[in-house]
Amino acid sequence: MIKKLVLVLAAGLLIAATAGCGSSSQPSTYPSPSAAQQKIVVFAAASLKQTFTKIGDQFSKDNPGATVEFSFAGSSDLVTQLTQGAHADVFASADTKNMDKAAQAGLLAGSPVNFASNTLTIAVAPGNPKGIAAFGDLAKPGLNVVVCAPQVPCGSATKTVETKTGVTLAPVSEESSVTDVLNKVTSGQADAGLVYVTDVAGAGDKVSAVSFPEAAGAVNTYPIATLKQAGNASLAQKFVEIVTGPVGQQILTKAGFGKP
Repeated sequence: MIKKLVLVLAAGLLIAATAGCGSSSQPSTYPSPSAAQQKIVVFAAASLKQTFTKIGDQFSKDNPGATVEFSFAGSSDLVTQLTQGAHADVFASADTKNMDKAAQAGLLAGSPVNFASNTLTIAVAPGNPKGIAAFGDLAKPGLNVVVCAPQVPCGSATKTVETKTGVTLAPVSEESSVTDVLNKVTSGQADAGLVYVTDVAGAGDKVSAVSFPEAAGAVNTYPIATLKQAGNASLAQKFVEIVTGPVGQQILTKAGFGKP
């Protein structure tokens, strides 16, 4: 009788141990499909980092449970990533040229919407120690000037100004994004850099700005669009709507962006 009882208890323990092993194979924190669908990925021009981060915070408040993941870089780099298979739900470019490339590649879910504009300025060290007063001064010998690469929107705008003024620059480097240009100036690696007015405004007292009238002839327009590959098209469209609506426009205007 005792032997039979021991066998029964042993069998019970074996079953319990087996059940315990089975339950441990299913993680308790495994994300539900609905949680994944509440996340959108936004590819946006580097110059939009500060404003879009603020807009993203408001977007999450307006849509409980929804999250936004941003990828900020030069618009040309972002288009290259998208055409090579990178995933995103929304694309915001710093010019219409790179948005057109995305459209030609068949990536857009609909027509892009212009939501802002931006203008070049010259970023210099605080107090402008080199005494730069005009665009033409950037061509002076011995001055370390940094610009965006030609395929990047701020670089394309720079080339436009060069053509219109007849001034040819000899930059010490051409960067892949406007934020990289700004960093070269703030770190002291460059005497001056051509960036957007919003970049200088966002940098605070780290740099000074030297405006030049020719910049008005090379204004960049920013378009935004949802992408065909969007996992949650309606949520992606809601992000576009907050950018183009009163809340987004107020944030952009406060940062120094112009109307499209």
